[in-house]
Amino acid sequence: MPTSNSNKTQFKTKDPEKYARLKAELDAPYRGLRKFIYVAFAVSGFIGAFISLTKIIAGQNIGSAFPNFALQLGIMVLMIWLFRLE
Repeated sequence: MPTSNSNKTQFKTKDPEKYARLKAELDAPYRGLRKFIYVAFAVSGFIGAFISLTKIIAGQNIGSAFPNFALQLGIMVLMIWLFRLE
């Protein structure tokens, strides 16, 4: 009857690429999903900041456009920072 250590060794030698990928997933679960979410929210923040900036430049609703612009910039900075931490 083989022991669990021999099963690990067999798995490592049969497919080392798959073993490395699974080990990386154990170290940082859902890393790819988190990175995708960071990029998606950063792009969303960029679009929102661009729209708010155009409203500020056009002079439309500066009172509400400026706080929205600041919020969108903050979201972009936060998402970039979180992405770089990964």
